[in-house]
Amino acid sequence: MKSTASDIIRGLWNELYPDAIDTSGLDTLLAELEQARNTLTFGPQPDGWYKDAVVYALYVDFFNNTFDGLVQKLDQLQELGVNCLWLLPILESPMRDAGFDIRDYRNIRAGLLGLPADTPVEVKQRAFREFLTMAHNRGIKVIFDIAMNHTSEEHPWFIESRKGPDNPYRDYYIWNKDTDKYKETRLLFKGMCPSNWEKDGEWYYFHRFFEFQPDLNYRNPEVLTEVCRILVFWLSQGLDGFRADAIPYIWKEDGTNCENLPKTHAIIKIFRAVLDYVRPNTLLLAEACQPPAEVVRYFGNGDECHAGYHFPLMPMIFKSLATGDASPVHHVLHPSITPEIGHDNQWFMFLRLHDELTLEMVTPEDRALIHGHYCKDPRWDFRVGEGISARLSELLDRDHRKIGLAYSIMLTLPGTPIIYYGDEYARLNDEAFYAHYKKETGKDDTRYFVRGPLQWKKIENELADKESLTSKVNRLIREQLKVRRSVQAFGRGNLNWAIVNVADAPEAGNQVLSYIRSYGKERVLVLNNLAGSKLTIDQIGGENLKGRDMFTGDEIQTPLPLEPFGFRWIKIDA
Repeated sequence: MKSTASDIIRGLWNELYPDAIDTSGLDTLLAELEQARNTLTFGPQPDGWYKDAVVYALYVDFFNNTFDGLVQKLDQLQELGVNCLWLLPILESPMRDAGFDIRDYRNIRAGLLGLPADTPVEVKQRAFREFLTMAHNRGIKVIFDIAMNHTSEEHPWFIESRKGPDNPYRDYYIWNKDTDKYKETRLLFKGMCPSNWEKDGEWYYFHRFFEFQPDLNYRNPEVLTEVCRILVFWLSQGLDGFRADAIPYIWKEDGTNCENLPKTHAIIKIFRAVLDYVRPNTLLLAEACQPPAEVVRYFGNGDECHAGYHFPLMPMIFKSLATGDASPVHHVLHPSITPEIGHDNQWFMFLRLHDELTLEMVTPEDRALIHGHYCKDPRWDFRVGEGISARLSELLDRDHRKIGLAYSIMLTLPGTPIIYYGDEYARLNDEAFYAHYKKETGKDDTRYFVRGPLQWKKIENELADKESLTSKVNRLIREQLKVRRSVQAFGRGNLNWAIVNVADAPEAGNQVLSYIRSYGKERVLVLNNLAGSKLTIDQIGGENLKGRDMFTGDEIQTPLPLEPFGFRWIKIDA
């Protein structure tokens, strides 16, 4: 192994485990990494490929039953403009938390492959490799979730661990005789779990999520070694990246809130060093539901995660849509809130995902405003007012204009966009699916409203009706993605706010979220009308505008009309 990579990992290891005397486990891991690098059949990935990605997030079974069903739709996804699939949990699991409760880190769920439950692991792995090949042949990268903070209680490590204090796997998890440790740790599932400790016989084990998801103990170097091996294994299968689930919580220290601790960053640096050495430019995506200033710490100095979600921007987009005021988006993207990031780093952007519209990181006033405006059904409430469980079309009144406007904002602000499966068809909340899982799991987890299977026959019928909501939304998103593919500035460029003057109503200028994206010689002006009324733009930045509409190719000049909830993407003349 290169001395630099070896030294990086060894140095970080010593930070984590300064009292460790036996380093044979580390020596073995370093030797395994060397072997993996030498035997890997896949070359390095392109630098920054994730900056030009359009990501499509899906559950394989809810999307189209199996991987074979997904393969049948790959051409359709490619045509839509997708070039990266984010597979929501696919690993072996009891499925009590949608697959985030992992039972086997190297094993794909047989049902997703259309195979019997007793199918040998090697057969399932081969079938997954064949799927990866078919996706790669279409220029589509594939990433998936890997929960690094916790496992299922049915994982073999935990089954052994709960046998008693003398079991060799006991220290893979966090056990205590009482609940007096980690008292400052907040409850993540407020309203669903009363404690972070679960009694098991005469002992208690620690968990940040549901009680059936015990937290791993990274104070034990064997746990870190095992997770590194899991990453390397999936590199050998051809995976392009990992969504690192719940990483802020992986290191615990008594007397702290057990979030974002320095040694957490040391662990992430080790993961990154492992990936960079074995297959450079493999994406490591931080799932850190934290303020942007905290998330950027997970980028390190270019030696931790490549990218992270911008969680607070999403509710501010919804606030701007609710109030008809661009100020919330301006505010959250101000450098005082969203720091500058490194050249190789990237924000990942979304409007809706598999979880709730989280209001965890907004002010109490904003929480009340957004929750009051968008939680149109009390059943959509999540975590006692800290979130809203609803599909995008439900939140935006099933209005194709508002949905198109929201996508215009998300697709053109800095970052890599994520489309949540079904949103391109104006998917609505799934009442039956929510009721089914509430009964099956015994948890009133309202996030199941936003999950559930796509009904392809119904979708096809609705697409055939050009006046249906499904058809209108689908056309809008297809057109936007087609244009976006031709513009590198959206994924890689700078952002400069544009001041607009509205004819006969100067006070209405802030009803237009307007900005210029620039990259090299590309300059694109984006105008998003947050108002439910028609506006006419006189000037941009005190000057008349000349450019070309990127959707129609028509020449554009001021005065320029903007329809209610309308948007324009304009290529500015040099």
